[in-house]
Amino acid sequence: MSIYQWLVFLHVAGAFGFVLAHGTSIGAALRMRAEREPQRVAALLDLSSWSLSLMYGSLLLVLAAGVAAGFVGSHWGRLWIWLALGLLILIAGAMYPLGSQHFNKIRRAVGQKVYGDPKDAPPPTPAPAAELAVLLDSQRPYLLAAIGGVGLLAIIWLMVAKPF
Repeated sequence: MSIYQWLVFLHVAGAFGFVLAHGTSIGAALRMRAEREPQRVAALLDLSSWSLSLMYGSLLLVLAAGVAAGFVGSHWGRLWIWLALGLLILIAGAMYPLGSQHFNKIRRAVGQKVYGDPKDAPPPTPAPAAELAVLLDSQRPYLLAAIGGVGLLAIIWLMVAKPF
């Protein structure tokens, strides 16, 4: 195999890991909507958090291999690669605040600390069941799935079709 083919393979492998990790997260998010027991919600939140290491590592592989393949394949003069990269940045820029804000509210509602809380601070006081239910009934997981799913399909189309 040529270096270009290896880079494309690594790019696709990274994308597979990224989608696998996000599949875990969105599965947990969608299942969470049906839960009302704080311990079960907390377990789903932990599962989603656990998948983030794979997600960030895979994203790094996607970017590194994709940029390298863009150079080796002489694609940087084509519009499709810039659109794909721009879409990835837009999707991440939309999904990160939409997801982290929503799930941080749920974490606090079940008594979990969130990123940025002082390490020596006590865990937050769990919210009443009715307040937790309102957070869990949110349509936010569907919005996140739609943004990520449609965006991913658009990026895949650009990479496969290379239309311009």
